[in-house]
Amino acid sequence: MSSRNTKSPRPRPRPARPASRPGQSDDLRRAARIVAHDRRQAEDCAKIAAIPVKHEHAAGIDAGDLSHWVCVDAVPDGSDRVREFPAHTPGLRELVAWLRGCGVTTIAVEATGAYGHVLFLTLLEAGFTVIMTPPQFARQIKGRPKTDRRDCQWIQRLHQLGMLPSVFQPDEATQTLRDYVRQRGNLVRLSGQHIQRMQKALELMNLKLTKVLGDITGVTGLKIIRAILAGRRDPKELAKLRDRRCKHSTAEIATALDGRYRPEHLLELRCCLVMWEKYLEMIAVVDQAIAAQLRLMQRKTELPPLPPLSPRTRKRGRKPHDPRFDVRTALYFVTGVDLTAIEGIDDLHALTLVSELGTDFTKWPTVKHFTCWLALCPNWKKTGGKVQSSHTRIGKGRAARALGLAAWSLVRSKSYLGAYMRRQRSRLGAPKAITATAHKLARILYNLMRYGVAYMQQTEADYAEQVHERLEKQFRRRAKELGFELQPITPPPPAATKQ
Repeated sequence: MSSRNTKSPRPRPRPARPASRPGQSDDLRRAARIVAHDRRQAEDCAKIAAIPVKHEHAAGIDAGDLSHWVCVDAVPDGSDRVREFPAHTPGLRELVAWLRGCGVTTIAVEATGAYGHVLFLTLLEAGFTVIMTPPQFARQIKGRPKTDRRDCQWIQRLHQLGMLPSVFQPDEATQTLRDYVRQRGNLVRLSGQHIQRMQKALELMNLKLTKVLGDITGVTGLKIIRAILAGRRDPKELAKLRDRRCKHSTAEIATALDGRYRPEHLLELRCCLVMWEKYLEMIAVVDQAIAAQLRLMQRKTELPPLPPLSPRTRKRGRKPHDPRFDVRTALYFVTGVDLTAIEGIDDLHALTLVSELGTDFTKWPTVKHFTCWLALCPNWKKTGGKVQSSHTRIGKGRAARALGLAAWSLVRSKSYLGAYMRRQRSRLGAPKAITATAHKLARILYNLMRYGVAYMQQTEADYAEQVHERLEKQFRRRAKELGFELQPITPPPPAATKQ
């Protein structure tokens, strides 16, 4: 009997699975993140829609160079609530009339520099309540299309809900004074460029006048430069123009004035000197305007007479760019306090602070709000329990820079603030020490202007005693933690002298 080999049935082939392309799982995760992001945005929008309205008749304006986009809550005739108005003066009049017709009472304008300044003043004169809001607070939600039309709608919505803060805006008189002081600073800076060009022209003729004179625009420097331009070349004759207060002798000045005169460099020296003198004339004109504005801002109440300067106050010589009027007295009748009584703050620093901050310090609720606005306190960035950064905010204004210059002038002072400045510089370095001292000056300024707390001058010995007490307190606490007791060393009694 023959036997056959039987074969087992062959397995049915499985359908082939589609091959996954590379990165498909990453695409799925990316899509899931996008969906989750959109869901969170929708939830945020729903939360915003549920916020109660704070300003019923609010408007939002996106200011521009050519036109302004305006959005209101409702229009009486039911037309489009978003309109575009030209930026010229007739367009501003039309904008104000349309806002009045819509019953608007409060307006938010995005701060865009000079574009919105005229618009802001026009709306204030029309009787509206206007705020200038920083651009970072009026940004659109990420992912949404950005147009001027959508921006003004978003600004109106946020302002209606009371979610837009206002930038600092002084009163009208202070704004006028601020423009005058800033214009004066620009003229001083531009005139300084011509002084540098005069120094370069002298150096190209190998006249080492800057090595023997601290300031070529002083009495001796101007006499020598004008004599050179008049045709005098003898170094000994030029050196005789030396003022008696000069540090270097006549022989040293004569040696420095032995140069190589060139007509092109003499022409540059002449042009720069004339331009510098013209700038001084314009600075004098601006000084008259500043003095007149300060007289208009004087307080109506009677003030006690201004106390004289302390005899220990060191007065420097008059510089060509110094104001031509008594700044200290004028500011006293405006503010009611003597800002120059604070160490480091001179007349120009006080004038800058008043022009930038005004006299009403109630706009900052506390001194911490004030120092934070000046960007003189740490800007903490903390996440996950770790401090990423604690540096001060970038972008300090003119008031903070004036306080920084006042702080640096205390580096050689024998006062309490001078000792604090030097100690902080030894611990932290010069930049951080300047910021810390400027912060202390800002606190003194706030208490003086807000509450009238007079600044009590202290000496370097008072600060050394305070540091000694603080260190002794720290040592006692550490000794107690380690189980010890701190006892002062009593000096031995003096030995009796033999008779």
